[in-house]
Amino acid sequence: MAVLTIAKMGHPILARIADPIEDPADPRWAALVEDMKETMADAGGVGLAAPQVEIGVQLVIFSVPSERSGDDGLPLSVLINPEITPLSEETAEGYEACLSVPGLAGIVPRWTHIRYRGLDLTGQVVEREARGFHARVVQHECDHLWGRLYISRMTDLSSLAYRDELARVAGVAVEEE
Repeated sequence: MAVLTIAKMGHPILARIADPIEDPADPRWAALVEDMKETMADAGGVGLAAPQVEIGVQLVIFSVPSERSGDDGLPLSVLINPEITPLSEETAEGYEACLSVPGLAGIVPRWTHIRYRGLDLTGQVVEREARGFHARVVQHECDHLWGRLYISRMTDLSSLAYRDELARVAGVAVEEE
């Protein structure tokens, strides 16, 4: 396992649509997931997309900490070739930060209730409904597969701020996704 370099805003891989994975059971994807887990843990994130480690394929990993979900949370999940369907038109604004945009955070509107579908590393279908932080994390990570960073979804750039200043002056702690 290895800690991989995280691509930062401005790297061209973050602005392009990632390629679908043909064979999820190919051992190279399991090896990539192990490296991504180590990279995410090292960086203190809750999610990571393959393009963020300079691999242009449709693969994300994420977890939902129990303190953010109101229940037992969700252990580390792998999602390949995901699709997202909103189950409500309702959106909610919330602060987001990103390992590819280090140090910054901003308010982003996201659907509050979604269904996502994709494959796991064995090629089995993964399908879940998600609300709240769970839905936000999935949408954030999947945006990376479609060449988007959270900043492009912000409706008011005046909320873009340094995470440490938000914590210091407003008492707002924002996890990196």
